[in-house]
Amino acid sequence: MTHYMEEKIKGQFGDGRGLGLNLNYIKQEKMIGTADAFQIAEEFVNGEEFIGFYGDLHVNPEIFKYLIDSHSESETTLCVVPVENPSQTGVVELDGDRVVNIVEKPRQGEEPSKLGNAGIYVFNSEIFKFIAETGLSQRNEYEITDSLKALIESGSAVNAVPIFEEDWLDVGLPWNLLEANKRALGQQETEVEGEIEDGVYIHGSVRIAKGARVRSGAYIEGPVYIGPGSDIGPNCYLRPSTYLGANVRIGNACEVKNSVIMNGTHVAHLSYVGDSIIGENCNFGAGTMTANIRFDKKNINVNIKDGRIDSGQRKLGSIIGDDVQTGINVNLMPGIKVGSGAWIAPGLTIYRDVPSSAFIRSTDT
Repeated sequence: MTHYMEEKIKGQFGDGRGLGLNLNYIKQEKMIGTADAFQIAEEFVNGEEFIGFYGDLHVNPEIFKYLIDSHSESETTLCVVPVENPSQTGVVELDGDRVVNIVEKPRQGEEPSKLGNAGIYVFNSEIFKFIAETGLSQRNEYEITDSLKALIESGSAVNAVPIFEEDWLDVGLPWNLLEANKRALGQQETEVEGEIEDGVYIHGSVRIAKGARVRSGAYIEGPVYIGPGSDIGPNCYLRPSTYLGANVRIGNACEVKNSVIMNGTHVAHLSYVGDSIIGENCNFGAGTMTANIRFDKKNINVNIKDGRIDSGQRKLGSIIGDDVQTGINVNLMPGIKVGSGAWIAPGLTIYRDVPSSAFIRSTDT
């Protein structure tokens, strides 16, 4: 099920044959809720049981085998996961293994459990009857949790399967991508298909794809992934949990740490990227710095939608969209977001988020 940036998703996965899958795509024309998304998929289910899960989850794939093994044909099954802040999520109330209620964001101290709805389900065709009867929620969406509540109230058996917190991650906020990347890279094994010049030091799990080049003097501490066609160094430092996509350039005397740098982006010499997410086809001028820690060492606040929230992260750099350019000696303060297509003139220190397609030339930004 796709909507936002549908073509990017299709371009990444294609028909799925490279992953041993057969993929078909269905577009949700209007983003009006998860229940609506499931209803659109009904014609592809053909009356059979099916697994449905939210697209912003990073999970251990073994969860799906465990879920199927735990599922009974006559029941709906959902995964539950321990959550630190039950009042911030959908909390599942159980009687043994059976789900008796789902409470959305209960008041603190009134939570029926500390188990959250993990957003991973096995349904049979019965669910579509309740989806069709689901009304708009307070968020003005058709929500699958409301359909589930109606299913439970009808007396149908809905069972819970517990999963471990370390096997599940809700990637709902920008910095969650860094944790997802860390977990994914932690599963990789060392594999070198690219070119490595003399004088390169590699420690830990490092994958260097075919067509990549690592120049002399590079110091790499895994886990690190270097994509095809990328050019690294000379004399640069790649620290753990760094992901570099295809055709990325990391220049002389650069340092990259715990970051995702996407396809086609160039980070020129004497630059630092830490705890950051950088989109595709960006170009960083020499000496560009992503600051990632406050002077007072407190958590970094980030603008999300119409509010400013505590990220819970003591270290967090920049979140940068595609096609961004910075001039030489640009400094980006912790937690800054830069929209796609923005340009930032040389020598500036950026304290506020930069809108998409903006050209920032003033020192008062």
